[in-house]
Amino acid sequence: MKEQTTARHWLTAAVPKAAPALATSTVLILARIWNANGAQHSTGDAWLMAVLAAGAAIAGSSSAAGFNGDGTATAMAFTAAGTLAFAGVAAYADGLPLPLLLWAIATVLAYTLAARYWRIDRREALTYDRRTVERHEDHRHIETVEVIRARAQVESAQAGGAYATALAAALTARAALPGFDPAALAASGLPELPPAPEEYTA
Repeated sequence: MKEQTTARHWLTAAVPKAAPALATSTVLILARIWNANGAQHSTGDAWLMAVLAAGAAIAGSSSAAGFNGDGTATAMAFTAAGTLAFAGVAAYADGLPLPLLLWAIATVLAYTLAARYWRIDRREALTYDRRTVERHEDHRHIETVEVIRARAQVESAQAGGAYATALAAALTARAALPGFDPAALAASGLPELPPAPEEYTA
């Protein structure tokens, strides 16, 4: 069970790291398949890819220059422009050297951009973990204080009960002594004790 959990964790951590290389490799493979199916001699398709790449680049530039531009939309537009340009060149190039060179450049750029987001995600994850630990420590401290307070109250109540029991036992024992006179204690200035049970019955 532990080995399966470790393997699952390793795969979960490795898949995002391989995503940029998988994306650029997929574009290269599809472009070369397109090249093998006659894309190299299709001028209309070449113009279409050029127009789409230029449009995506213009959209990204407009989003980046706008006051209310969205960073995610800008990144997606520039990514689409680069992908279309890369696919177009890889599809219409005669041999493999130029497509492979572009694939290497695109992969390096993809990992450069992805590394930035990975650092941000890692920083946010560390901040969240730190806040969670601090919150747990605060709750643990409050729980400890409450436990100590409850124990002190219980011990105080137990001590009070034991004192009351001992006092009642002492008063009962003293009242049972021969020659005990509560009136003499009252005359000497001591507080008067409650009458013994037999005094009520007398």
